[in-house]
Amino acid sequence: MVTTFKRHSVLPGFNLALGFTLLYLCLIVLIPLSAAFIKTATLSWPQFWATVTTPRVVASYRLTFGASLAAALLNALFGLLVAWVLVRYRFPGKQIIDALVDLPFALPTAVAGIALTALYAGNGWIGRWFEPFGIKIAFTPLGVFVALTFIGLPFVVRTIQPVLEDVECELEEAAATLGASRLQTFARVILPTIFPALVTGFALAFARAVGEYGSVIFIAGNMPMISEITPLLIITKLEQYDYVGATALAVVMLVISFVLLLIINGLQWWSRRREDGL
Repeated sequence: MVTTFKRHSVLPGFNLALGFTLLYLCLIVLIPLSAAFIKTATLSWPQFWATVTTPRVVASYRLTFGASLAAALLNALFGLLVAWVLVRYRFPGKQIIDALVDLPFALPTAVAGIALTALYAGNGWIGRWFEPFGIKIAFTPLGVFVALTFIGLPFVVRTIQPVLEDVECELEEAAATLGASRLQTFARVILPTIFPALVTGFALAFARAVGEYGSVIFIAGNMPMISEITPLLIITKLEQYDYVGATALAVVMLVISFVLLLIINGLQWWSRRREDGL
């Protein structure tokens, strides 16, 4: 006699769980985003285009997305290095350094912005060393880049770290016994394994940087056409009760960010397919 046992789950059934999931996503994500599009739809196309393509707005796009991309690329490189050191080596103070990686997560963005400004200003602890060479960090686009790098590093490190922990050292040893150099071992054994996680960390850091506001406005200087970011322009329009103009800029940022993330996710999907094919 065969007895069939019904699998018991402590969570609700699929239909109920799916309903709660869709309701939650609608309330938190879809409805707020659709409200921005609905508000922007009150503009005609010439009005919308004129609002989002003024020289000041275009300059803010260039700074926001350019600095975010540069910061995410730098974090991808050094975030991988930090994760590698934390996973592969043992040294005194390792737990402290591991905890410091999460500091941008816990630190309020305004506090981070004030601290970075104090450090990189012309009379700051770090900025004073660059001042004699004519390099000004605070209140310039370079300061925006520094702030976005600071807040994006944990996303890369925490995404790569668990993947590196799961990489078997025996694979590296086997590659070494077959005559592979360290560079070849990293490029052909380790990098293909961690590449999807690296791309994910890069995408998270980039998305976080694009929408960053609190830590940037203090160190940027907020000079129009020079060091003014798009989120600040949105806040400025809201303070001027130009809600339609603010939502128009928000829609442009949303669309550009979505397209870039779609490209990054497509690259990640392609890398996984290629890895499975090999």
